[in-house]
Amino acid sequence: MKNTLRLTTLALLMHVGCLAWAAPSSTSGLDLGGADKAVRPQDDLFRAGNGHWLTTTEIPADKSSYGAFIQLRDLSDQRVRAIVEDLARGKHPAGAVEQKIGDYFAAYMDTAAIDKAGLAPIRPLLDSIAAIQDREQLAAWLGTHVGSVSLPVPLGIEADFKQPTVNRLVTWQGGLGLPDRDYYLKKDDERMAKARAAYETYLKALAQQAGLKDATAVPRVLAVEQRLAEVQWSKVENRDPVKLYNPMTPAELAEKAPGFAWGAFFKAALLPDLDKLSVSQPSYVVAAAKILNDTPLDDLKAYLTLRTLDANASILPQPIRDAAFAFQGTALTGAKSEQPRWQKAVASLNGALGEAVGQVYVQRHFPAADKARMLELVNNLMAAYKTSIDGLTWMTPATKAAAQDKLSKYMVKIGYPDSWRDYAKLEVRAGDAFGNSERASRFDWQREAGKASKPVDRREWGMTPQTVNAYYNPTLNEIVFPAAILQPPFYNPKADDAVNYGGIGAVIGHEISHGFDDEGSQFDGSGALRNWWTDADRKAFEAIGARLVAQYDGYEPIPGKHLNGRLTLGENIADLSGLQIAYKAYLRSLGGKQPPVVDGYTGEQRFFMGWSQVWREKAREERKLQLLTIDPHSPTEFRANGAAVNHDGFHQAFKTQPGDRMFKPAEERIRIW
Repeated sequence: MKNTLRLTTLALLMHVGCLAWAAPSSTSGLDLGGADKAVRPQDDLFRAGNGHWLTTTEIPADKSSYGAFIQLRDLSDQRVRAIVEDLARGKHPAGAVEQKIGDYFAAYMDTAAIDKAGLAPIRPLLDSIAAIQDREQLAAWLGTHVGSVSLPVPLGIEADFKQPTVNRLVTWQGGLGLPDRDYYLKKDDERMAKARAAYETYLKALAQQAGLKDATAVPRVLAVEQRLAEVQWSKVENRDPVKLYNPMTPAELAEKAPGFAWGAFFKAALLPDLDKLSVSQPSYVVAAAKILNDTPLDDLKAYLTLRTLDANASILPQPIRDAAFAFQGTALTGAKSEQPRWQKAVASLNGALGEAVGQVYVQRHFPAADKARMLELVNNLMAAYKTSIDGLTWMTPATKAAAQDKLSKYMVKIGYPDSWRDYAKLEVRAGDAFGNSERASRFDWQREAGKASKPVDRREWGMTPQTVNAYYNPTLNEIVFPAAILQPPFYNPKADDAVNYGGIGAVIGHEISHGFDDEGSQFDGSGALRNWWTDADRKAFEAIGARLVAQYDGYEPIPGKHLNGRLTLGENIADLSGLQIAYKAYLRSLGGKQPPVVDGYTGEQRFFMGWSQVWREKAREERKLQLLTIDPHSPTEFRANGAAVNHDGFHQAFKTQPGDRMFKPAEERIRIW
């Protein structure tokens, strides 16, 4: 499991779908047909831009959510599918990357062969669990399967927080089958109780398929997960990089967290000579070691058996696939039918051979001119950010100078990596879906483990070019925009500048701003975790953040369920700051000229309508609950309205007045960067 836990992204956890975009009558690039003229932007910007679409569009049966991001992810998947089908028409030598892509995809798609094979492909793995005789063998099994099974102590590689030029092994918390510890701990929450019941049903189905005849097996597995959940840190606690940075040697870890054979674990995880690591949640690791030591071995073996079946459910026989969908699809997200098999195959292929596929993707779908235009946009946004920092009234000159130094050191990656990953040593066999997945996971972890305690390669990417997303990485102080997001509705070369700045401009501003949110602002321009603030400036910044927390705490996406403003603070800062910077960049681009009225909107109004339509989405209640629990992003309507309501430009563009639902007095508006 490659660790990208520190990447702060634009959007997470969206499912794919299909969506028509701009209406033919639009000359600005706005989707006028999806807007609702009966709703005033002064009352609800999100519904003014998306209201007709929201009321007339049904979420497809196989989707838990549906909207603008989903449109692009569907398009990206379709393009990858076309690449695979084109490669399948040619003849490629054994071992060629084209052969690997084709055979991997075809094997995943062949559910008839998967069903016919039954559990035979996974049986050796299940037998290896059954053969565990003692705690050292248990630790070795866990180490061997880092990256392929959700473990109580997952491992990953990332730049050392204090020495960001060196890669460091990090531990994390994990091993749960439900989305988050809250699903185990909030016993009085009816929605979560329903999810727990569905999970128990799912585990019973897995146990039956695995031949676990002991009726107490599932309750014992749930007891293991309950104990793990009780000692895990909350999502909010996991947003503090200072508390997450705990460097130590393996010997020190063994002393602090006794009861687990750390040496056998690291050796099996291909880390026999590890000099140092960082333990992200020390109290959890101590407790997890105790759980792994004092829980009956048979209980842990049953737990690993079900976790292993769950991890591989999509490439196991239909009864397991059906049970997995009933839980992971219907119970957790509200989906009514399964996602098409080909899209699941694309997702698996992207995980196994993502950059090999991406290399073809950019050749077909990302011309050099697009990269040049994006660099120009990024430079405009960076210039606007520089000017904005200079104009801050709440920050002293010393901290401003440090902020400018950090901004000047940003690394920008657009479209695709300059050097591509080598998959020569990954073996892919025709007709072996399970084996291909296992070998891909081990290949990826072997590559990751080989980086431990070695210099950081700043050329690497944390996402493939065909990924519809973007991210900021604090330890590399970089912003990254894969090719797949650089298209409508975010960026449209045929749209006017106002709409593009409200779309991709705000996306760029969002990612730049992550370097200055409550987490990213604790890292300096070299990527090191270091306090570059004066105490007074940090206190002023935190006071502004507290106001933003209070604003978002007040939103109630589901009856009785409020947003967690502390969990979503970083993304809310990035949304607000990104929108502010994009607007300034748009005004700079006008060169003092007044933009014309187009499609009935002034340039400033088109900017905010473009921002609104970027966040077009609707989701099922089960999915909303899941995201409210685990996602650091606010639901999309609150991203659209929550940032705009604090923006002076929004109030000026639409001339809001007291009594308008989105009116906010100037002295109460929250301004950050």
